[in-house]
Amino acid sequence: MSSGKDFGYTWHLSLRVDRPVEGCNLRPHAYMYSKKLDERDIDKPMPLYSKRAPHQPAQHEFHFRWFRGPMQEPCAYSGCPRRTSFSPHDWSSYALGGGCSLQCVSTQSSLFKANFCNSNCFVQAWKTQYTIRRPSPVDEEIDIDSPNDDCRADSSSPTLMHSYQSYNDFGASVEDTEEWVEVSQDAVFTTSAEDVGRKIKVECTAVGMDGEVLLRRAVKTDLVLARAPDPIKRNLVTMKGTGNGNGTRFRVVTYNILAEIYATQQMYPYCDFWALSWDYRFQNILRELKEVAPDVMCLQEVQADHYETHLYQALNDAGFEGVYKQKTRASMGISGKVDGCAIFWKKSKFHLVESYSIEFNELAQRQCQVLGMNPRSEEGAAYLNRLSRDNVAQLIVLEFAQPSSSRNSARDQNQVCIANTHLYSNKDFPDVKLWQTWQLLQELETFVLSRNLPLMICGDFNSTPDTAVYDLLSRSTVHPGHPDVNMNEEVSVLPDVRSLVHSFQLGSVYNTVMREEPEHTNFTVGFKGVLDYMWFSAQHLRPLSAAPIPNESVLTKHGEALPSTQFSSDHIMLISDMQLGGTRT
Repeated sequence: MSSGKDFGYTWHLSLRVDRPVEGCNLRPHAYMYSKKLDERDIDKPMPLYSKRAPHQPAQHEFHFRWFRGPMQEPCAYSGCPRRTSFSPHDWSSYALGGGCSLQCVSTQSSLFKANFCNSNCFVQAWKTQYTIRRPSPVDEEIDIDSPNDDCRADSSSPTLMHSYQSYNDFGASVEDTEEWVEVSQDAVFTTSAEDVGRKIKVECTAVGMDGEVLLRRAVKTDLVLARAPDPIKRNLVTMKGTGNGNGTRFRVVTYNILAEIYATQQMYPYCDFWALSWDYRFQNILRELKEVAPDVMCLQEVQADHYETHLYQALNDAGFEGVYKQKTRASMGISGKVDGCAIFWKKSKFHLVESYSIEFNELAQRQCQVLGMNPRSEEGAAYLNRLSRDNVAQLIVLEFAQPSSSRNSARDQNQVCIANTHLYSNKDFPDVKLWQTWQLLQELETFVLSRNLPLMICGDFNSTPDTAVYDLLSRSTVHPGHPDVNMNEEVSVLPDVRSLVHSFQLGSVYNTVMREEPEHTNFTVGFKGVLDYMWFSAQHLRPLSAAPIPNESVLTKHGEALPSTQFSSDHIMLISDMQLGGTRT
């Protein structure tokens, strides 16, 4: 462990990187921290940080060097499937944890220093070993990596301790005799096909503002895996009786992409930790979006920092423009670690006319005043406390870049309104979800109806087809006896059920095309059901086709549930071709 001493404290450099997969960025996580010295070390020389106050590291910056190692056999056991494949699917399905490499340390065994990908393989190989007389450890130094907590890529994955080797330039140092080639000095390294089957080593040096080398450390990753196969082909099913209308067509998708802050092993213990990393999942999600070739994308659970650093640039380079709205919560600790909604549209297909965002917290405060409640009163505080869940919605108006000659020249018939939302997730708050849906529809009525705009409402509604939310959207009303409006809560946030109405004629895309909703759009171990929808104003738009949801055998081919190495979200993308104008049959 790299360290330096300062006034009774020792400074350490922590360094880790995620599991390397071809085409994914490797981002080193480096920071300095202090520990109090043992009493026996207090009087020893303290060469570093001698002019600073305790606990305060010097101003410094990190410099990185990346090295590519030689090709390595992943496992010495001849029957191991990983010897012939570096596919993420194969590695994950064979042994959850993916990179628990072990080394035989018995000096008298023919397997001495042989590496195995897991204990199973070691046990099987041990049956074939034989005894060899070697010099004792006293005469021959044995190089055995010792587990070190700082080497972990994920504290919830102790098996990874064996997958990293640590190097310390201040103190005892152990260097490889293998050939390592320096490949980069950038802060981030992107693995390539040439790296597959090799290990990557990153060296981090903490350098003071005066150029003094303060600490240095290096870690070596497990073997680089090949990139995941391309997304499965999602063929669209055409709706019967659509005819050959010549209206303008456009493809819409809605997709909850699972924000990094929620993609934890505590939440998804059946998925390898490296398959939950954002850099791995982003590559899969991006390929999936590009494969579908949509004209409009409604995305949920888009993390604020990832919108800036990953999604916007990648999709802009692919010909899209976008807008983003993060959830209302002012702070979630580290900057940018809050999710929200994003809408992207193909620049060659549409021009942005207007863009608005809706904060349900703000609508709750407004409604509190309309009801004559004092926000500081016990009643008003309880009302706001139940409804203020930080959820948001987006509203944009897009204009077709090339109007269809089949439509009249009215400006509103050359535009379409797209709404995107992510409602509150807690299953114990159906009244809040219903209130949010009602408020969203009220806002859309004010904006859309007077202008006769075609409308699509997409998103994760966190509501199954048996809920009041679905009834309100599909039937424009809610039955007075529905359980969701008769919860007997201490705090009543819903108006009289007769007020829960709207003036739209909305249809569900999937129910219209397939004659029923899918079996599931969210597929985890704990829940399987429909939460995501695409709604359209039936008087303006009609769905031409939709992509069926993959069946359970496909979804579980490379994992117990979603997410997996194949599907990088716990939700499934909804896809539809829509038509504005043209002949109707």
